[in-house]
Amino acid sequence: MQPFAVTTVRGATAEDWPDIWPIVREVVRAADTFAYDPAMTEAQARAAWLDAPVRVVVAVRDGAVVGTANMYPNRPGPGSHIASGSIMVDRAVRGTGAGRALVEDMIRWASAEGFAAIQFNAVVDTNAGAVHLYESLGFVTLGVAPGAFRHPELGDVGLRIMWLDLRERAGRASSSPR
Repeated sequence: MQPFAVTTVRGATAEDWPDIWPIVREVVRAADTFAYDPAMTEAQARAAWLDAPVRVVVAVRDGAVVGTANMYPNRPGPGSHIASGSIMVDRAVRGTGAGRALVEDMIRWASAEGFAAIQFNAVVDTNAGAVHLYESLGFVTLGVAPGAFRHPELGDVGLRIMWLDLRERAGRASSSPR
């Protein structure tokens, strides 16, 4: 088995949007992993993905943007101690470590910012690659809303709420031998 190409993650800039937009457009139009309107315009996508979140990053491999993630408090006020975000990876490189690099970056960011946990509110149950990735990094499924996502080929499928407790994780890290 060949090792995966090295993927670096860096903060996104406005100049990255022309490279981010094709990834977002492809994922949104496929309508099989994100509950965004497939008719979303580029301006709407930019406002939601690049302009609104607290932090946006890109995964870069061999100088090309191959994925992106955005991060923010899950809810305002009393819910602002829990992080959330979204990850999108170019279909051509899925399964090669770009998504893992983005999620690991999100975990580092959320930990450094003092968030208590990361909650993904709507992981499509049939998105086996994402579910496996999140579980391999310690996320657990808190519950599944049955039929809450209308998949274009499979019909109504479940949406998972996935959770990573960062306080518990930090406790394990601090108690492990160095």
